[in-house]
Amino acid sequence: MDKERLYHIGFGTEDLDGCVEGALLCGDPQRARRIAQETEGLECLRVLSENRGLNSYLCAKEDGSSLVISTSGMGAPSLSIVVNELVQIGLRKIIRVGTCGGIAERVKVGSLVISQAALCRQGAANDIAPRDYPAAADSFLTVALAEAAGRLGFDYHLGLTASVDTFYEGQERGDSANPHLLREFQGITEEYRRLNILNYEMESGTLFKMGLVYRFAAGCVCAVLSERGNSEKVVVELKQQAEEAAAQVALAVL
Repeated sequence: MDKERLYHIGFGTEDLDGCVEGALLCGDPQRARRIAQETEGLECLRVLSENRGLNSYLCAKEDGSSLVISTSGMGAPSLSIVVNELVQIGLRKIIRVGTCGGIAERVKVGSLVISQAALCRQGAANDIAPRDYPAAADSFLTVALAEAAGRLGFDYHLGLTASVDTFYEGQERGDSANPHLLREFQGITEEYRRLNILNYEMESGTLFKMGLVYRFAAGCVCAVLSERGNSEKVVVELKQQAEEAAAQVALAVL
C-alpha cells in the first residue's frame, strides 16, 4: 500500500484515517458529491481530492464504518486508472453505482440492474486480461447487492450486462452526429436481447476483469434511464430518484 498521494486520485492511505476497505464508484463527479454529502445516515468526513475532476470523499456510516466515494470518469480507460490506484492504497471492495439503458423488454426506466457478468467490448479490459477472459462480478458481493435491493423494496433485475466503449455507435444509437453505423452494430441491440442481456453501460466489464486479476471484490448496480426497445431518449425526470436507489443498495452492502 502506497502512503504517498497517488497521481490521479490525489490521495493516499494516510488520508483514510485507518482501515477503509470499500469504495463506491461513480462516473459522474456530481453524483459522487450528492451521495457523499446529501445521503441520510451518511456523514461526509472530508473531501479527499478534487483532482482532475475525479472527486473523492471519505465518509462514515451510522454504524461507524468508513468508506470512500470516488469518481471514475466516463468510460473504461478512466475507470481503469482510478481503480488501479484505489487498489494500490488498499481498497478491496469496489461497487460501481452507475446509469444504464435497458435492453431486455422487462427492464423499465427507474428500475435497477445488478450485473452478474458482462459481455465486454472494451479496449481497456484487453490491456488487463485477454479478450476471452471472463468479466464476472464477485459472486458474494452480487448476492449481497440483490438481497439489499429486495430488502429495500426496489424493483431490480439480476443478470448480464453489455459493457461497451461508446455511448452512440457501440449502443446502436441513431440520434448521433454519425448516422452511418458499422455493419457489426446494425441490429446488435436486438441480438443482445435474444441473448438475454439486460442493459448497456460503459464500465463494468473492465471493472470485473480488474477485480479478478487484481484480486478485489467488484460489483455493479445501475439505475435504468432509458428503454432501448422503445426509445433512445434518456428519461432525465427519473434520473436522481433512480440513482439514489442504486446508491442506497450499494451503501447497504459496503
